[in-house]
Amino acid sequence: MPPLRDEMVAVRRYVELLSRHRGGADARPIARIQAALVTSGLLRRSAELHDALIRALAGSGTPHAALPLYAHLIRAGLLPTPHTLPSLLKSLALSPAVPGARRLALAVHAHAVRLGLTGFLLVNNALIRVHAGLLGRLPDAHLLLRASAAVDASTFNTLITAHARAGRVADARSLFDEMPERNAVSWSAMVNGYVQAGDGREALGVFSQMQAQGVRPDDTVLVGVLAACAQLGALEQGKWVHGYLRANNIRITVFLGTALVDMYAKCGEVQLGMEVFEGMKDKNVLAWTTMIKGLAMHGRGSDSLTLFSQMESSGVKPDDIAFIGALCACTHTGLVDKGRELFNSMVSNYGIKPKIEHYGCMVDLLARNGLLSEARDMVEKMPMKPDALIWGALMAGCRFHKNVELAEYVIKHWIELEPDKSGAYVLLGNIYSASGRHASARELRHLMREKGVEKTPGCSNVEIKGVIHQFIVGDLSHPRIKDILTKWYEIDSRIRLEEGYVPDKKEVLLDIEEEEMEGALSRHSEKLAIAFALISTDDYMPIRIVKNLRVCQDCHHVTKLISKIYGREIIVRDRTRFHLFKDGTCSCKDYW
Repeated sequence: MPPLRDEMVAVRRYVELLSRHRGGADARPIARIQAALVTSGLLRRSAELHDALIRALAGSGTPHAALPLYAHLIRAGLLPTPHTLPSLLKSLALSPAVPGARRLALAVHAHAVRLGLTGFLLVNNALIRVHAGLLGRLPDAHLLLRASAAVDASTFNTLITAHARAGRVADARSLFDEMPERNAVSWSAMVNGYVQAGDGREALGVFSQMQAQGVRPDDTVLVGVLAACAQLGALEQGKWVHGYLRANNIRITVFLGTALVDMYAKCGEVQLGMEVFEGMKDKNVLAWTTMIKGLAMHGRGSDSLTLFSQMESSGVKPDDIAFIGALCACTHTGLVDKGRELFNSMVSNYGIKPKIEHYGCMVDLLARNGLLSEARDMVEKMPMKPDALIWGALMAGCRFHKNVELAEYVIKHWIELEPDKSGAYVLLGNIYSASGRHASARELRHLMREKGVEKTPGCSNVEIKGVIHQFIVGDLSHPRIKDILTKWYEIDSRIRLEEGYVPDKKEVLLDIEEEEMEGALSRHSEKLAIAFALISTDDYMPIRIVKNLRVCQDCHHVTKLISKIYGREIIVRDRTRFHLFKDGTCSCKDYW
């Protein structure tokens, strides 16, 4: 057999051998093959072997090891092929921390242009991916898309995902609508893009469009849909997804199971979440943490901490997020000593350095339980600069315990971080009003006006027969608004006559007359949502509301009265926790 033919056979054998190791996390077999190729001299004579090595390393646990091979290829006087560059660019995208990665990406792009390789679809897609991701140059990625001789779904999917991650979901949607053909990845990218942007309604709208076109959803889409249901409190739609999984005998992976647990917990059915959790064959630390946090937000702190101990006993090592869940459980249950113990054990038992989120949990725990001096001391001694959430937690404690002096100290620091947001001003105004300092509250309102600070409008969602209805404070645009207001006037009359209700105007931070204050309170979003639910559902059905802000004191009191008079169970999830109203009581007994 002639030597040249021997070499060709050897090359094919090594290419086949490398293909077997593609996608494996262990790069050591690939390294041994590379050493043999270098020693034999085969590597410096074959672009095909460079391709195979780069491809294998790109799919391994050490993709950066592929980068020096490109320089070796060029020094050997060989030319990259259309198969070389996609794998090399993938390695670059997976190795952003490698020094010179960005420079090399630009050099590879220049080589592709010079060698006329940009006309190949896979090369062009890889270039778009590296510009949109590693280089962070979305406009350049757009130019490449527009100049492409050929595009496919992968081209668009890359840009849709990149725009969504950059918070430019409207641009992502424009690209999605422009696509000539979509695949499951396209739908998943758009659904999850909306979820990341906090727009669950649009995510479910895209999913409905997907179903109408007969596209079968994959796990990634369904996880995104469940996350959207969790955002909105859309229990019926979340249950539909669960039923779809059962009806189609789809194996509930750890990711689907965790998404189901999260959906049920955030939709007010934490016990159904627990049933899913207990039925999961595989549970990773995220699954445990999701269930721990779900129990905590429902005020079941003791159960949450018990589950945390079970996780430790099962051999699953808690991570920093798991400790956030456990600390939240302590906050909702008022277990200050247990919180301190957990906080200290992070470092001593697990070597986890507390992050700002853990300090936030501790400040919240201490402040809620009246230990305001200790909470302030922790804020001042933190190893990192406190953020707005830290100051907000301390301010919430000031409101709860009516500590005006500390609140005025907090607001000076808080508004430096968020000068254009209303949270700090509103909480301080509420503290002034609750303390009888109405003149100070009015002065604060004037200051807000001078600075152009607008209060974030309250927004409440309620799901009726699988459809999400959204109510915004003072908004009268709902198609059934006349019926809703008629029902509200009935509710208002009954709670006044039967329960002696008097509106609590302390938290109406407005310069308006007394009568107008009552009108402003009556148009709070959760009251409109509850009135709509009462005229739209059967008497025995629970009412579930999701609100973007903390429930105000008046709405909290009114909801208790409605649950008593109408005999309805009302579950409200606000920014801080769940409130279960039943027979005139609320599960959060310490809330006020």
